[in-house]
Amino acid sequence: MPFVKTRDGVNLHVKDTGTGKPIVLIHGWPLTGDMFEYQTLALLEAGYRVITYDRRGFGQSGHPVGPYNYDTFADDLAAVLHEQNVTGATLVGFSMGGGEIARYLRRHGAGRVEKVALISSVVPYLLKDDSNPQGVDESIFDEMKANIRQDRFEFLQTFAKQFYGIGLVSRPVSAALLDWTFQLAVMASPKATLECVDAFGKTDFRADMASFTMPTLVIHGTGDKTVPIIPSGRAAAAAIPHAEFIEYEGEPHGLFATAPDRLSGDLLNFIGL
Repeated sequence: MPFVKTRDGVNLHVKDTGTGKPIVLIHGWPLTGDMFEYQTLALLEAGYRVITYDRRGFGQSGHPVGPYNYDTFADDLAAVLHEQNVTGATLVGFSMGGGEIARYLRRHGAGRVEKVALISSVVPYLLKDDSNPQGVDESIFDEMKANIRQDRFEFLQTFAKQFYGIGLVSRPVSAALLDWTFQLAVMASPKATLECVDAFGKTDFRADMASFTMPTLVIHGTGDKTVPIIPSGRAAAAAIPHAEFIEYEGEPHGLFATAPDRLSGDLLNFIGL
């Protein structure tokens, strides 16, 4: 599989398959581009070109000391789109991947982008403060980092259960899928795993939201305990007045696996419009 070199010399692992209109799937923390297995198959079978890549510090991409911030992530996305000669793309960002899109559009413009989908995304701003009283308390992120430092492996296994809403959804994921999730997550650099907690938890994207000038789809589960819907999905839909907003009743954060057929269908409907 090809690698794309970023401007600071980091190799990003890219999978580029299919020959139709390009769909770029940007993964969430702490996984890799392979998390989109269900959606990739559905999009390829529908005749689209599907591009995934592993964020720096994760999966088979390079594991540099840093930096791990959204200006850098956005520039990495720009490198992928340039090197793969992507135009007329639909960008699909899951969880922290939504932040890449927001910052990319602000820093690099929408010249290569036709549509955008934000899935369980962290935009526009997760952190609770005086300007965002319904956000997530900083102590939650601090606890996550402390648990990662203490036993990253135990943390990842425990986190996955909340991620997929184990015990909350009517059709829980299999033990095998949990094992697969752990395998993807444990590939990441410990430093990237830690620093991205602050990146997705504390980056304010509100100034980036005006850059969503193209057709935009926002999907979020009402049962999401990882990225609560009020400061994220609902706030994003409110900040993008022309956005199509779909709430998945009761679905958790990892709805790409708990509601894969529905998500793939909604993406195909949106992309095909």
